[in-house]
Amino acid sequence: MFCLDPDVNVGFLLYDVSRLMRAWFDERAQAFGLTRAQWRVLVHLAGRQGINQRSLAEILEIENVTLSRHVDRLERDGWLERRADPEDRRAWCLYLTDAAGPMLDRMEARATETQAKAMEGLSEAERAQLIDMLTRIKSNVSPAREARKAPTDAAAGG
Repeated sequence: MFCLDPDVNVGFLLYDVSRLMRAWFDERAQAFGLTRAQWRVLVHLAGRQGINQRSLAEILEIENVTLSRHVDRLERDGWLERRADPEDRRAWCLYLTDAAGPMLDRMEARATETQAKAMEGLSEAERAQLIDMLTRIKSNVSPAREARKAPTDAAAGG
């Protein structure tokens, strides 16, 4: 049931929790000289070495131009490097530098602290349940889900 009370409205609560966690994280991460957006790029790149910028922008659900600005700064500061895409001369593949590893470890420690603070007082079962529920909510509202669903709806006449 939809509720306009911001203290029990899921959208407002998710926004508030996200904002508060971001602020708490940012406060602790300032010493590393990275923004949260740059940290997010590096974390996603860490598991996808060699990905091209366009694909990474899709994963991050940001415009390629926005990602390019982040990549410019991260490359300038020595955290990643661009290499020519062997399959497309106009594209770049992204790789973390050796310097990024230790910094990512330190940032991960800050992220772990932030998550632990947010999850204080929740049992392991409640934590797992929360992650499961948030993952399902994300899937429900994901543009990718809507794109997958659209052909089925059209074929069904809806």
